[in-house]
Amino acid sequence: MCLAAHFVSDIHLVSGSDKNATRFLQFLKSLGHDQECSHLFLLGDIFDLWLSDYRYFQEVYRLIVDSIKRLVSEGVRVHYFEGNHDLYLKKFWQEQLGVQVHSSPWLTQLGPWKVRLEHGDQMDPTDIGYVFLRWFLRTPVVKLVFQSLPEGLLIKTGERASRMSRIYTSGYKSQDFETAKAKMLAHGRRVFSVTPFDVLIAGHFHVHEDCQVKVGEKKFRLINLGMWGEKGARVFLLNEAGGRWLDLT
Repeated sequence: MCLAAHFVSDIHLVSGSDKNATRFLQFLKSLGHDQECSHLFLLGDIFDLWLSDYRYFQEVYRLIVDSIKRLVSEGVRVHYFEGNHDLYLKKFWQEQLGVQVHSSPWLTQLGPWKVRLEHGDQMDPTDIGYVFLRWFLRTPVVKLVFQSLPEGLLIKTGERASRMSRIYTSGYKSQDFETAKAKMLAHGRRVFSVTPFDVLIAGHFHVHEDCQVKVGEKKFRLINLGMWGEKGARVFLLNEAGGRWLDLT
């Protein structure tokens, strides 16, 4: 199969039936049918809350889960990057569905392109409050507590953690475009200087970006997927020829 990798992030689904859920489901159903798909990358915050393998989340988003399960069964390589609203995903998404789960940035080769992929919530090391919260939520003790709570208590606790994450990141995500872009560029140049790549694709920031970035005599393409909204959504498609945006209605 030729390279046809699709990238999405920051849908922040709150139910299985809202407008974005319907739009996302239609997009998933089109993959492998109306359009070729070799890879699907979910770059975090697909759901406004998903923790571990609790059946509550599986039932609320059953149609979406079934569509992704179909893609895996058809040979599409699906990767899911944990964000700051979807955590402890390996127990269900990887072990039960066969989706490759990532909790940190990942460098991979896609066709002719060396690509760095990440949710994007580690782009600003000066955001100390969020850096601490991210570390705390991923400590073994907190992970064990979340995976052991009764479902009702888990949902309430998870919603509170989700609100905390939103509080810590609200200013970070709602910065004016130029400030957000400056932080993305600084991060890109910083990680490129350690291990070069052709394309950096991330989410987390709720702005769309697509630009060429120079580092000395070299350059890379920076893609930020932005947030899905009520008025529209965008998916990035990468193939051997390059990349382009798909606008979903």
